Amino acid sequence: MSESQARHKQETAEFAVQFIQSGMTVGLGTGSTAIFATRHISELFRRGELRDIVAFATSRAVWQEAVRLGIPMLTEDMPQAIDVTIDGADEVDPKLNVIKGGGGALLREKIVAQASRREIIIVDESKLSPQLGTRWPVPVEVLPYGWQSQARFLESLDAEVTLRKTADGCEFYTDQGNIILDSRFGPIADLEGLAQKLASRAGIMEHGLFLNLADDVIVAGPGGIRHLQRGS
Repeated sequence: MSESQARHKQETAEFAVQFIQSGMTVGLGTGSTAIFATRHISELFRRGELRDIVAFATSRAVWQEAVRLGIPMLTEDMPQAIDVTIDGADEVDPKLNVIKGGGGALLREKIVAQASRREIIIVDESKLSPQLGTRWPVPVEVLPYGWQSQARFLESLDAEVTLRKTADGCEFYTDQGNIILDSRFGPIADLEGLAQKLASRAGIMEHGLFLNLADDVIVAGPGGIRHLQRGS
């Protein structure tokens, strides 16, 4: 991450955190951009500028970091609704549909997004795209059992499929013990149609197409901060 990218990520995170108020239940996103929001929330909580908040993590790694920072956390059964979630994205189209899952937490992230009254996505300008799939593959989380069948299914949909691995070359496993097939479709003309095909396939636990879930997208770039809202 370059110094300018890191600065833009931090700027978007701090802008988004202003929508969190005392007494709220907050969803904490996963990834290099969302972690800036978690850290800023902890600072405001420690200074007493945010009071009586409780958070819910989208991954075990984020839960551990939030606990380390002193943020009160909900248990994993999510006993109450979430007011605002701040999360990152890998690619964002003009209608604020996004691809997520680069950090490997797409199943938990989608559960949290669907349970949130307001989903705020924070990105730098490099994540903006004219059409999803142009710059990023769609992560598809699948059961290890019979996973090559799912790979063949994705290839039948004209995807170029890669089994995700860790930096040391081992298979990557999600918090649920599943694997991820990064599926490069190229620009996707029919997002809803593809999402339905993926959702209907046994063995596919979730996909990284987050359609009609983002209420706000905060974008940072050399020209400053832009606040995009769905339907505006």
